[in-house]
Amino acid sequence: AGFIKSPLSQKRLTQDSVELYCEAIGNPIPEIQWWFEGNDPNETYAQLWDGARQDRVKINATYNLHSTSTISIANLTSDDSGMYECRASNDPDRNHLSKSPKVKWIRSQANVFVIERPEIVTHVSESSGKLTLSCNVSALHTTITGHKWMHKGKTLEEDKKVDAFTSYTIDGKRENHSGVYECVYEGNPQITGQVNISVLPQVTAYKKSEHGNEGDTGVLTCKNPSFPPVTTWSWYKSGQGVSALLENASGRYIIKSTGDKTELRILKLNIEQDTGDYSCNGTNSYGTGGATVSLRVRSRLAALWPFLGIVAEVLVLVTIIFIYEKRRKPDEVPDGKRRLGLKLSGKIKWKSNATNHKDKNVRQRNAN
Repeated sequence: AGFIKSPLSQKRLTQDSVELYCEAIGNPIPEIQWWFEGNDPNETYAQLWDGARQDRVKINATYNLHSTSTISIANLTSDDSGMYECRASNDPDRNHLSKSPKVKWIRSQANVFVIERPEIVTHVSESSGKLTLSCNVSALHTTITGHKWMHKGKTLEEDKKVDAFTSYTIDGKRENHSGVYECVYEGNPQITGQVNISVLPQVTAYKKSEHGNEGDTGVLTCKNPSFPPVTTWSWYKSGQGVSALLENASGRYIIKSTGDKTELRILKLNIEQDTGDYSCNGTNSYGTGGATVSLRVRSRLAALWPFLGIVAEVLVLVTIIFIYEKRRKPDEVPDGKRRLGLKLSGKIKWKSNATNHKDKNVRQRNAN
């Protein structure tokens, strides 16, 4: 057996977690074990098992084309400092109680240093429309190589200063920038502190006005983008100066809520009962905030009214044209036909006069 990858020594803070990785190859595929020796001079190596140390130790191993094994330890304490050893062997007698293995276990070691977590004092101040976040670390047992400020996984600012104090300034009001901010002290190990900007719920309606058809299901939604999350949501319907609390047990109302969102579903909408204003209220440890949603319920035939209006206009127009055609005089001739008639009558009259004049000349010659 031989190692492909060996575990690496690491520094960690108390309450952090650590993970060591080991990979071995051989024919047949070797077995991997984990052993530990503490810093106490009288302490000897002891094998680690999955679930050891009050279930803080987890060991995962796979044996396919070669052997891989990972040991992770959560919620570290100073007693977890020491030498961790990855052992691999493919000798058939490797675990025999009386026989000595022909091939010895090969070993790869890594030191884990668990350092006491330093205290980080955080503070938030507000002045002249700006928020100033600060962190100050004390009793530090490592070297600082820089600072970094982060929010929701994004880096906001970083520097290479080695001071124990660091700050970050935000333009705007507290209500617009609530959330969890992290001040990170670069070094080995990395130290992270949290600065919380907390406000009462800034509840907003997803839509200030909603529409639904009679008989359908109406959906009203409110959200809370601020920190900390809402712990209790409630819905009210306003009517005649009185607000009625809506609950799931009422039958027609279904309320689903999380820390940052609440949804009210109204089954079988009724024009008379359900039209009106609905209030969503959210409460956290800092207070209560709310928003209002207006619901309008339409008849199922509402969508047909525009089409029916167009049909009515067409019918009226056709009726007017029909009545007009019926009431017109039968002998009334259009102007174009009248002009054509005058031309034809003029030609016929001219031809008639010419014929009469010709006949008169013929009769006079005959008399002579």
